[in-house]
Amino acid sequence: MANRDPAVEADRRLVALAAGALLVLLATEGLTLPDVRDHLPEHLFIGLLLVPPLALKLAAAGRRLVRYYAGDPAYRRAGPPGLLMRLLAPLLVLSTIALLATGIELWLFGLRFGAGWITAHELSFVAWAGVGSIHVLGYLERAGGDALADLRRDPDLPGAVTRRSLLGASLLLGLLLGLVTLLWPGPFLVLPQ
Repeated sequence: MANRDPAVEADRRLVALAAGALLVLLATEGLTLPDVRDHLPEHLFIGLLLVPPLALKLAAAGRRLVRYYAGDPAYRRAGPPGLLMRLLAPLLVLSTIALLATGIELWLFGLRFGAGWITAHELSFVAWAGVGSIHVLGYLERAGGDALADLRRDPDLPGAVTRRSLLGASLLLGLLLGLVTLLWPGPFLVLPQ
């Protein structure tokens, strides 16, 4: 970290911490997919649990993007992501938002506004899975190192407690959202055959 600006490095580590939590949660959500009809309550619970950590990751990555394009010297020195990742980023963000929005719509309204929402949810998942896989593979090693560096007992960058607290708060908020599905599972009780 000797040549990196502390603010840039702190943003990278926050993104990495959120990404690590999301990777675990997404893998868990993936376990519900083969038999989603039988695991709909779990699918809904985990889907809502994902929302706040995902918002944290998008906000932290968005901050980096804004600082870079606003001309902040430290962020300009750090440089942009590789060309492929820059090209895929808008697709990843849009497919992620579409996936979560259609899932939340189905949870709230079921089939009230038609079965097209199921198709939209499935199609957004296919798009997200393709782009997301490339994103994860492109950043896995670096993000893993950044997250582990921040989780050491004596991290080398100030602000680790704040970053961990932001992640913890997002997970707690996600847990509360997930618990809402236990109190109100929504009208979407059975998927059509």
